[in-house]
Amino acid sequence: MHVGTVNIPIAYDHPDASHNTCSTARAWAKRPREPEAGEKPELIARIKRMLKEQDAVLVAHYYVHPDLQDLAEATGGIVSDSLDMANFGNRHPAKTIVVAGVRFMGETAKILNPEKRVLMPDLEAECSLDLGCPADDFSAFCDAHPDHTVVVYANTSAAVKARADWMVTSSIALPIVEHLKVRGEKILWAPDRHLGGYIQDRTGAEMLLWQGSCIVHDEYKAQELLELKAQYPDAQVLVHPESPRAVVKLADSVGSTSQLIKAAQSSPAKHFIVATDNGILHKMRTLCPDKIFLEAPTAGKGANCKSCSHCPWMAMNGLVNLAEVLASGKNEIHIDPHIIPRAVQPIRRMLDFAKQIKLPSTGIGNA
Repeated sequence: MHVGTVNIPIAYDHPDASHNTCSTARAWAKRPREPEAGEKPELIARIKRMLKEQDAVLVAHYYVHPDLQDLAEATGGIVSDSLDMANFGNRHPAKTIVVAGVRFMGETAKILNPEKRVLMPDLEAECSLDLGCPADDFSAFCDAHPDHTVVVYANTSAAVKARADWMVTSSIALPIVEHLKVRGEKILWAPDRHLGGYIQDRTGAEMLLWQGSCIVHDEYKAQELLELKAQYPDAQVLVHPESPRAVVKLADSVGSTSQLIKAAQSSPAKHFIVATDNGILHKMRTLCPDKIFLEAPTAGKGANCKSCSHCPWMAMNGLVNLAEVLASGKNEIHIDPHIIPRAVQPIRRMLDFAKQIKLPSTGIGNA
């Protein structure tokens, strides 16, 4: 087996990445204000009315504010992971898709639905994986390895997807890479090195790994997780594979956000330590009110703790700026029309493969 590495700075050293204090501080500073308790009912009612008037559907990720998750479900939208968000927005008849998440999610919706209007509460809601994989640098890396099949994670720009053969999300990456390995293909993987390493460990595929990482998951610490586990010896450990290898090795269940939620539902355990963005705890606690969910520790030796288990860009989504966007029509996603025909191919390939292997839909939406 062979794990390749890329001769570029790792993501948090890249000048375009956002693992530095200034960029994350800017993201936290842009968080929309929390509505007062008294104004929230009227605000929610106004958003519901505007969604209906504009033939719009709200698509939300598990990591955004609980208010947005609940609102998406209450209005016939969906709260889910990247794969189901992409699928749902594509098949829903609404003329406008409102994406509560980060920018690459809005771009994916637009790539799949170029004829639809796609809005986001804040277009500056980025992703450290996306920012750490600039299209020009990535394209040059692909050109240097023309004998490799290019597989990119959903957390990438439209331009990077346009350079890929396949796009994957964490819920379908393993079966797709296994499929490619059986076909004897060598893989160029980007951008998350931890997820790529996990998949390589599981499949034995020959992979070259771009050296990116998620600002949240990269901070989880194995030693501190062991110490927390000692306090709760009966707790099950749920880990997203964007986490470092040492943390993944301590997991009872490893998987995408939807897969971790299902693991929490099916396990007889009463305590869980969760190593992924703490936005997911809302859905876990809603579905499993009799269970206790604890955040995996991000503190410890070498920790930066700029995220403290929550993505600062996901935190830029809120009821207030959602209402503003629906009222004004601003923050519309636009993608170079020359890129869309190339960027849609790896996404369609993934969605077709999901149908082929009958990968179950894991969203909690009610439409």
